[in-house]
Amino acid sequence: MDGDDLHALGRNVVEELPGAEVDYPFGPDCEVSRVRGKVFLLAGFLPAGGGPILTLKVAPEDSRALREAYEWITPGYHMNKQHWVSVHPDPRADRNLVAELVLESYLQVVATLPKAVRPVDPQRYGRRDGA
Repeated sequence: MDGDDLHALGRNVVEELPGAEVDYPFGPDCEVSRVRGKVFLLAGFLPAGGGPILTLKVAPEDSRALREAYEWITPGYHMNKQHWVSVHPDPRADRNLVAELVLESYLQVVATLPKAVRPVDPQRYGRRDGA
């Protein structure tokens, strides 16, 4: 998956998420996805031509496991390294995993919102088992 595909995949998943909004507070090269004002995804570029990345919120226990399992996942650029990871373009990058990481990032943020303003139930939305 190249950088354009990576950003497009992130954007396509975000477009399907209830209550998700996109803005550009850091300029046209950094797309910020939020739910009820809280950031769950940044689609941008590393400085000095370092290339495109997606930066996503993850559970702390998943952060380390993901970074150890996949060379194309690194600590979150300019973010808390326990709670965020950055996904880089790579031919080995798994599209399904990246899409799942975007959804999980969204659900993690939704779970922190007051129940009255949650656009979905984070325990049930998007779960394959229908639980």
